[in-house]
Amino acid sequence: MKIYNKIIALVAALGLVGVSFAQDEAAGGNLTDNISIAGFIDGSYSSSEAGAAQSDNIGIDEVEIDFLFGFGSVSAEVHVDGDGIGDFGVEQAFVTYDAGNGFSVTLGSYGSALGLEREDPTGLSTVSRAYQDTSLNLGDVDTRGANEGVAISYSADDFSIAVSFEDSENTNIDADNLNTEVSISYTGIENLAIGGGFFTGNGTDTTDYTNLHLTYNAGKALIAAEWVEEDNAAANTDVEAMMISVDYDVSDKVGIVLRYSEEDSDVANQDNEKFTIAPNYSITDNLGAILEFSDGEQGTTDVESVALELTLTF
Repeated sequence: MKIYNKIIALVAALGLVGVSFAQDEAAGGNLTDNISIAGFIDGSYSSSEAGAAQSDNIGIDEVEIDFLFGFGSVSAEVHVDGDGIGDFGVEQAFVTYDAGNGFSVTLGSYGSALGLEREDPTGLSTVSRAYQDTSLNLGDVDTRGANEGVAISYSADDFSIAVSFEDSENTNIDADNLNTEVSISYTGIENLAIGGGFFTGNGTDTTDYTNLHLTYNAGKALIAAEWVEEDNAAANTDVEAMMISVDYDVSDKVGIVLRYSEEDSDVANQDNEKFTIAPNYSITDNLGAILEFSDGEQGTTDVESVALELTLTF
């Protein structure tokens, strides 16, 4: 009964937010001809058991408002977010110059271009991320943080490449060598998208990452797979991880995701694995729900969890 009451409270909270937003949505997302906004409100209830320990959580996980600017060949984005508890802060802020012929230059603070699962809940088809070692969730800017730097990109019809020279936020680059990230994507084969790249840590950052992922559209099913390697300077601490998932559309409003992931660490008793089932339902064009059941092992501990997530987009 307690779980039922918590779920009702979560639905009511986001429902009230949805009503408030609906009153303003008629004005559209464009503030002016050059400025528009987008964003989301994400809340969840979760219950998990790890061995003998149990935890239950409910609340707003993230609120994000993105300000989008467009001035011809120059565009910019400022992403402001908060977790519903602390103050709002700038998640990402960057300016992009379109140099023509497929080339562009981006300067500012931005997340990694690597990783199959992207930066926000709106880029996920499950509640949780694939890997229990959060450093392997390369696209998770909220956990891993943004980087400050400059990225040079080239994009053609079915091929793109970007090279980023960057460092962690608020790092003195005079005293530290810049890290390098290279990301590549290829879509030249029908229904198949291939992506990946590598991150090389320099100076005080001594961790390297290699990533390869692909998606295949098989009618109502989207099949995805990923491989990630974390190479640490310290001996015998490297990690390899993989995931495979199937996202099947039952109807226009109902879908279900099956996902399996595992992490193989050189450190004793640090191997992880997880199997996830996540049905989802599109309540409206702007409000979606995901119910997730996960079961796996974290080291030598059995872990089980159930979660309900509601996400309102605008």
